Amino acid sequence: MSKIKLGVIFGGMSTEHDVSITSGTSVIKNLNKEKYEIKPIYIDKEGNWFTYTKDISEITVLEVGEEIQEKEKTENPIETLKTCDIIFPVLHGLYGEDGTIQGLLELLKKPYVGCKVLSSSICMDKAYSKILFEKAGIEQAKYIYVKNKQNQYFVVDKQMGETPASIEELSKKVKEELNYPVFVKPSNSGSSVGITKAHNEKEFIEAVQYASQLDRKILIEENINGREIECAVLGTDEIEASGVGEILPAEEFYTFDAKYKNAQSRVVIPAQIEKELEPKIQQTAKKAFKTVDGSGLSRVDFFIENNTNRIIINEINTMPGFTQISMYPKLWEAMGVSYSELLDKLIELATHE
Repeated sequence: MSKIKLGVIFGGMSTEHDVSITSGTSVIKNLNKEKYEIKPIYIDKEGNWFTYTKDISEITVLEVGEEIQEKEKTENPIETLKTCDIIFPVLHGLYGEDGTIQGLLELLKKPYVGCKVLSSSICMDKAYSKILFEKAGIEQAKYIYVKNKQNQYFVVDKQMGETPASIEELSKKVKEELNYPVFVKPSNSGSSVGITKAHNEKEFIEAVQYASQLDRKILIEENINGREIECAVLGTDEIEASGVGEILPAEEFYTFDAKYKNAQSRVVIPAQIEKELEPKIQQTAKKAFKTVDGSGLSRVDFFIENNTNRIIINEINTMPGFTQISMYPKLWEAMGVSYSELLDKLIELATHE
């Protein structure tokens, strides 16, 4: 039986480039070498494409911050992709998780792992995923949606009308509608990059200015006092949900450093929550995945509010971290699905879509 020619793409031009290298090398290391002829494809931060030339059997998982050394420039990335039977884009953030690489693969008629163009772009854009969750009746944090146009701010209302507002007017609106502290987020970002928790007006102004450097669309969300819970989904027509895990961040919230650099952050699987909450979280995770027309995989993040036990959706990640210590594979491992078996399932799903 001939091997499946599998292209694994990692790196990319987003702020999550380094995380993608760790995820991508982890995927390569754990793929069944008897089943797949693996073609490792690396994209650098400037968007140049390379073949990762290290012998497949010797590829190890690189830590966040380690760089690809053994590489050969690819002069024609399209021709490289055409030689593959299927693509596994292990890319996080912009230009990888936002529908762009998916659109390229659709044009080439190449099957690929994960969500399609529409769902990828919706989930990457937090403002628009919130609009859809609202339509579906999925409970979420209160928020204010703001656009920055040449350093002028506009508040976007529920009918998508835009009202100009100074940074001071924004701060007043936040205090009246959400109250401090609040989270300020670039609408298109991941791995908590660009997210700031603002406790007062001074911090809020700085947070908005910082987020504006990363995206013209900004979300301002109320602070939810609660536990951070995550659930993995798998499938397209028939969707499965894993058990749930809990994040115990070493910092005030789950920042980039808390995720990848602070060993004090912990993941607890299964989450120690009241028994009746897990099926509700699983059902909501599947509903959210269907709401965005998801396929293949996603990790759905929630809060369980203190005192009320309200289940509040935070966001969906269509290509979550894929290291062996990442929540997505660990949740399935707790369900009896090994990392390598999970990769097989995802690739099989892609080939039958």
